[in-house]
Amino acid sequence: MSRYLKISALNNYYLRIHKIGKRVFGLRMFLLTIILSYSCKNLSQVKNDNLGHKPNLLINESSPYLLQHAYNPVDWHPWGEAALEKARKENKLLIVSIGYAACHWCHVMEHESFEDSVVAKIMNEHFVPIKVDREERPDVDDIYMAAAQLLTGRGGWPLNAFALPDGRPVWAGTYFPRDQWINILEQFVRLKNENYDRLVGSADQLTSGIRSLDNVVVNTSAMEWREEELGAMAEQFLSSLDPLHGGRMGSPKFPMPNNFEWLLKYADRKGDAGALEGVINTLEKMALGGIYDQLGGGFSRYSVDAIWKVPHFEKMLYDNGQLVSLYAQAFKKTGNPLYERVIRQTLEFIKREMTSSEGAFYSSLDADSEGEEGKFYVWTADEIDAVLNSPEQNALFRSYYSVRDSGNWEHGSNILHVNQDPIKFADSKGLEVEELYGQIDELNQRMLDAREKRVRPGLDDKILTSWNALMISGYIEAYKALGDQEYLKTATKAAHFLLSRQMTGEFRLYRNYKDGKSAINGFLDDYALTIQALLALYEVTFDKQWLATGNRLAAYAIEHFYNEDNGMFNYTSDIDPPLVARKMELSDNVIPASNSAMARALHRLGEFYYNGSFVEMSIQMMKNMAPTILSGKQPGFYSNWLQLMFDLVYPPYEVAIVGQDCKVLAKQMQEHYTSNAAFLGAEGESDLPLLKNKFVEGKTMIYVCQDKVCKLPVTEIQAALDLMNIND
Repeated sequence: MSRYLKISALNNYYLRIHKIGKRVFGLRMFLLTIILSYSCKNLSQVKNDNLGHKPNLLINESSPYLLQHAYNPVDWHPWGEAALEKARKENKLLIVSIGYAACHWCHVMEHESFEDSVVAKIMNEHFVPIKVDREERPDVDDIYMAAAQLLTGRGGWPLNAFALPDGRPVWAGTYFPRDQWINILEQFVRLKNENYDRLVGSADQLTSGIRSLDNVVVNTSAMEWREEELGAMAEQFLSSLDPLHGGRMGSPKFPMPNNFEWLLKYADRKGDAGALEGVINTLEKMALGGIYDQLGGGFSRYSVDAIWKVPHFEKMLYDNGQLVSLYAQAFKKTGNPLYERVIRQTLEFIKREMTSSEGAFYSSLDADSEGEEGKFYVWTADEIDAVLNSPEQNALFRSYYSVRDSGNWEHGSNILHVNQDPIKFADSKGLEVEELYGQIDELNQRMLDAREKRVRPGLDDKILTSWNALMISGYIEAYKALGDQEYLKTATKAAHFLLSRQMTGEFRLYRNYKDGKSAINGFLDDYALTIQALLALYEVTFDKQWLATGNRLAAYAIEHFYNEDNGMFNYTSDIDPPLVARKMELSDNVIPASNSAMARALHRLGEFYYNGSFVEMSIQMMKNMAPTILSGKQPGFYSNWLQLMFDLVYPPYEVAIVGQDCKVLAKQMQEHYTSNAAFLGAEGESDLPLLKNKFVEGKTMIYVCQDKVCKLPVTEIQAALDLMNIND
């Protein structure tokens, strides 16, 4: 992640942070002396080998990020009651330092400060230092990230917070070079010794501000869901897009898969050529850019520039799972062969580098190797020459991937990217595009074989439930688009893993799995995204176990996460030890907000089971959010909510297929892009309400319904598509 997330680039949620921050202005002024300016240094990671130090308490953890710090001279503690109790007994402030394994600047600060004996002496003598993996404990991260944004208007990782022994934050910032970090430590030692009451007062103000961030007003007014409002949101979003390079204007550029999934739905429903072009332009530029690993497949976390060329080289599972889903949907809509290449190459990367022997998926790959960001992925011209020793092949490879003798990036190295449309490039070489791809694939494989001999980036091999759910959904979308049975088998195996290893008999989910052990009670996103993955799996298999399990998970989430006061869901379960604030996820980011994902899951479950309470709960959540969404200027931060609103404006088709060939017909229908359709099926009689009394002996019937009202059944795919107004 970049070091800063500027407040101007965030959504209305962070605008509320800004308003609340004004109310803690006195706190800001009191702490002004420790908010220090500094310049960005292009430093590289130095891997931590024990450096002669004894291990600290992190040696007993399973998180790769925490284990990276296990031999620091800093006396790190894992987050938990033991660390807080130590701080209370010794009357020390906490330092809560948060990051993740693939975070480049986390590695930099570790090398500069946390491996330094002088820094460690100050931290150990005067504080109780706590290390947190933000991917394992997003609930803890959210508390201290909110503090940083309230105080400074920005956030990012590494995140370093000072807190009272009870966990209430006093101040938080991001990366600091060694000397400035020492200065901050010394100032907090002085403040604690000379003005502790003022620190307590500051913590009171800041905690109050954090608790007020997620205030949701229950909307009791009647609402009409109008297509004009969706159109206005689409226009606002389109106005923010880069017309030349796609994505949002400016830099850095982040793939935001849900944004374009929503825009694709809108473009399809309204026949909006401009909206469709916004999707196509973005997906093509990303697929041809350096953010996409042209040799090995898969997307990096983001591009540091405005043209998708220079990636921040970390690869995250959640990005790739969602992007596979998006490219699969776009392929069904457009038939663009480039999208098929991206899907197949990315899933090959996931299979090769991110899949465990048990069929689940690892979390991330580091940006760095051998202490240098991107070293595993970039090439000098001489290195390419050594691998491709044919002048003709070398010339084709160099030309296609914009390779320069002097390099197109730092230190004479080249980031492989494609500067022109592959069809036009093929034509300039007298080739059909299929011939070009065939030749490039052969050269890519030789380069990939050579790359495999390099020192690999670090792998974060923990398995997170919610991220695995996103990847399962990606495999299912790829199966629907391309019909590859291996994709369905992979999704099914991963789903079995989640239900057998990450779910208890009471339908409680674990968050994390590592080294054979499930740990950490699940958060709301674990439930919401797993339910969505199970629903997707049901729609391609018609195996009711997936649907039934999703229904039971929803019931558990309602029992343990639902907030009766405002009709939304808390992020943490009521059986978890309380933090200083109980937060909610309301706005969509790279990963959709857990509340929007749960609202969509409840709406779909309610349709399948005729469960009016689920539907009403979902609609109330949408009503609560609608004033904020529709009055704001940031639809991109509510795109998953807008997908739910889309289904309320345009009720989904409920496609019920009953008979011996139900799976075959469903597969054929799902090869076509449908902006809003739910598929149900059974080979015979079924107790699902929408399937009841629809079985006809000796026939497979397709019923196209909306709002539980069905048109006359048909037996042909095209006839059913015509009833849904789908014309490819």
